[in-house]
Amino acid sequence: MELKEIKELIKLVSESGVSEVEVERGDFKIAIKKVDEKTTVVHHTQAPVVMHQPVAAPAPAPVVTEHVHAKSDAAPAGNFITIKSPMIGTYYKSPSPDKAAFVQVGDEIKPGQVLCIVEAMKLFNEIESEVSGRIVKILVENASPIEYDQPLFLVEPK
Repeated sequence: MELKEIKELIKLVSESGVSEVEVERGDFKIAIKKVDEKTTVVHHTQAPVVMHQPVAAPAPAPVVTEHVHAKSDAAPAGNFITIKSPMIGTYYKSPSPDKAAFVQVGDEIKPGQVLCIVEAMKLFNEIESEVSGRIVKILVENASPIEYDQPLFLVEPK
């Protein structure tokens, strides 16, 4: 099963009322379970069993678990621009714990203005705005891990 097919299954479970899907193709098995507002993917592959000697129990199959968060809040109505993360890392709202946040909800922003810092491999990268507008919503918590292309801010364009 290809990554594209797995992503489609995750999307199907997240958007539908289905709480669990299990697919098995040959020696590949995947189970997707929806718990509260999270979708959990459990990927199993079976290791080949060699039958030269009597086997008491097969070796445990490797398991990869990945959590995908479903939308918890509906976006406010309107024509908003989503500012997304350009990299994987850890999101920080301020330059240090004792300093004020770069931006807060309601702040006016302009191109080139620093919005946050993303730490990746011990490097602190300032993320700058490419648009003018007003911050409507901050979509991530301080010091939380973020993914590439993950929405960080909703901006009402000017």
